[in-house]
Amino acid sequence: MAFHPAIQAGRAAVITGGASGIGLSAAKRFATLGMKVMIADLVESALASAADAIVEAVSNDEVEVVTVQCDVAQRDQVEALKERAYDSFGDVAVLMNNAGTGGGGGPFDGYEDWQRVINTNLWGVINGVQAFGPAMIDQGNDAMIVNTGSKQGITCPPGDTAYNVSKAGVKVLTEGLQHTLRNTVGCKVTSHLLVPGWTFTGLTAASGAEKPDGAWWPDQVVDLMIEATARGDFYIICPDNDVDSATDAKRIAWGAGDITENRPPLSRWHPDYADAFSRFLAD
Repeated sequence: MAFHPAIQAGRAAVITGGASGIGLSAAKRFATLGMKVMIADLVESALASAADAIVEAVSNDEVEVVTVQCDVAQRDQVEALKERAYDSFGDVAVLMNNAGTGGGGGPFDGYEDWQRVINTNLWGVINGVQAFGPAMIDQGNDAMIVNTGSKQGITCPPGDTAYNVSKAGVKVLTEGLQHTLRNTVGCKVTSHLLVPGWTFTGLTAASGAEKPDGAWWPDQVVDLMIEATARGDFYIICPDNDVDSATDAKRIAWGAGDITENRPPLSRWHPDYADAFSRFLAD
């Protein structure tokens, strides 16, 4: 199986939001490929459990797992995470800015919830990019930065507008980052936008709930991420068991058409456009 050139045994991956969900699945995968891993998250007990799970997944006493309690919304804590990573590993091959939260609400909902969601989901990624990015470029070797976005940051469905704003920001940031990286002389760092579909994680599932048939497991998202980064894909838009890639593409194209066709915003959910959208999907 082919891999992105940054994914090499003996090199290191740093993953925020690494104690559960997609972050933990990615940490396990990198560790099984012989990489050293550093996982960052808010709760120390969750980090300890996640480290045990990584060691168990690898079945190798030599696996190197470092845990760091970190609030990615705090720039000084992300800077400290970067210093810890370079002190521990010497360089960083993979950075996954993956930590996220939801529940921000609509345009008129609580200001504090808006701040919490945007500080974690958007500023957390900005902090990661700015703290780690220049050092990863200066290494002079192959490396990659993967930022976790969301389809809600592309099609922006009504409901949790704060979350949509945060993830739309991650998309724009990551696009700008990749443009900068590929135009930096001698740079061997690439960036990638990971866009999970419906995924069964602690963020999306109620406590104790069973996985719905339509959702993917986090491992499936990581499988696609590994395959897509090996191909050099920037946009890694994951399907799930309910929505295939062709449907995703049409939904994204329709959303862009709201601008080019001068339709009302979010017309996919506008009753006057229900029939037109259904025909568009069927064509």
